[in-house]
Amino acid sequence: MTIVQLSDFHYDPYFSLRPIEAAVRMSNELSPDLVVLTGDFVTMPVLGGIAARNVAQQAASCAQVLRGLRARSGIFAALGNHDEFADARSVTGTLSEAGFQVLNNTAVALEREGRRLWLAGVRDVLKGNADLGRALRGVPAEEPVVLLAHEPDFADTVVPYPVDLQLSGHSHGGQVCLPLIGPLYLPKMAEKYPSGLRRLGSLLLYTNVGIGTIRIPARWNCPPEVTLITLRAGVRPG
Repeated sequence: MTIVQLSDFHYDPYFSLRPIEAAVRMSNELSPDLVVLTGDFVTMPVLGGIAARNVAQQAASCAQVLRGLRARSGIFAALGNHDEFADARSVTGTLSEAGFQVLNNTAVALEREGRRLWLAGVRDVLKGNADLGRALRGVPAEEPVVLLAHEPDFADTVVPYPVDLQLSGHSHGGQVCLPLIGPLYLPKMAEKYPSGLRRLGSLLLYTNVGIGTIRIPARWNCPPEVTLITLRAGVRPG
C-alpha cells in the first residue's frame, strides 16, 4: 500500500497556491492508494476580529485546490494547531464537504486483499484536544496502525501505544536552514523531531516539512515536500 503525505499548506493566493497546485500534480503522478493531509490548511490570524473571518475563505480555497487529489482508497486529514486555534469546526466542515475524511480522535479500518490496516488521527496537541486513547478505542492491538498527528514530538506520548507509524508535520523543517547551523526556528512540539524518519522503540515516525510558509513567505535550504510512503506486509519494527 502506498501513501502520499502532504502537510502544512497555510493557504494564501500569493505564496502557497502554486506549491499546493504542484503538490497535487505530483501526488497524482505517484498514483497512491491513500493520501493523508497532516494539518494546517489555514493560518491563524495574528489579529482577531474581522481578520479571523478570512479563515473560512482560506479553508474553502485550500480545499478547492486539494479537490484535485486522487487516491484509490480515499483522502484523509487531521487538523493542525492553526486550524484548531482559528476555527476547527469551519475547517473540518469545509474539508468534509470536499470529500475528505477528517480523523478527529477517530480511526477507520482499511481492508485490502484480506488484510486490515487502521488509519487513526488525533486532534491538535497544542490546543489540548488530542485524545489518543479515544482514537484507538476498538482497534485490535495486534493489527497495524498508522496515526496522523500534526505535532511530531507527540511521538514520545505515542510510544507506549500499539501504533506502528506516526505521520506528522508542523515543523516546516524550520523554513530557513543555515549550513552547519540548521533551522533558525522550530515551533513547540517540533523541536526534537523536525524532519525525516525516526525510530522510537517500536514506533516509526515521519515528519514532513510541509508545503506552505508562515509569517515569512520564504524557504531556504528547506524545499517543500511531497512524501511517498510504501507499506509492506511483514515483521513490525522493534
